[in-house]
Amino acid sequence: MGHREQLLAAARQLLEDKGYAHITARDLVAASGTNLASIGYHFGSKAGLLNTALGELFEEWARQLAEIALADPHASPMERAHRTWAAFLEHVGGRRALLVSFVEAMAQADRSPDLREQLAGTYRNVRTAASRIIADALSTTPDDPRCAAVASWVMAVCDGLAMQWLLDPAAAPRGEDLLRGLADLRALSG
Repeated sequence: MGHREQLLAAARQLLEDKGYAHITARDLVAASGTNLASIGYHFGSKAGLLNTALGELFEEWARQLAEIALADPHASPMERAHRTWAAFLEHVGGRRALLVSFVEAMAQADRSPDLREQLAGTYRNVRTAASRIIADALSTTPDDPRCAAVASWVMAVCDGLAMQWLLDPAAAPRGEDLLRGLADLRALSG
């Protein structure tokens, strides 16, 4: 494994353990067994390294949730959504530091065009992947505008769940609560 890979592995682990705002370049060097110059050479800066690692971690998590959603090929779209939300909530406890890292990075995005673009790119990648899954469920193509709309809605629900869980895990809604709320909303509108 080269310095780039060592630095990424160290950054991923530190993001899960320490949080974005508390990682120093020295932490990254110590955890990776590399040197300070390697950070600049491969990523431009400590922020560039952390942002790359954070994007990888979230795209990986999104892929894991997608696999759960698609595990039963006969499941309805609502059943798939329920499984995804339930899995998200089941595993979020072990990812608290990662979620905090993401919130810390989001707070910095307004001051860093590079970070904002990297985070936006992560959202675009996740939306594209989710659109492909949704296209399959709707028997259409991923470029159907409904796919991106549903993908964006699912992402917004997951982001909202994460924020609620970070603030008050005991009161955060469960997957069943979300399904019931969605059914109630549909009943109210029609």
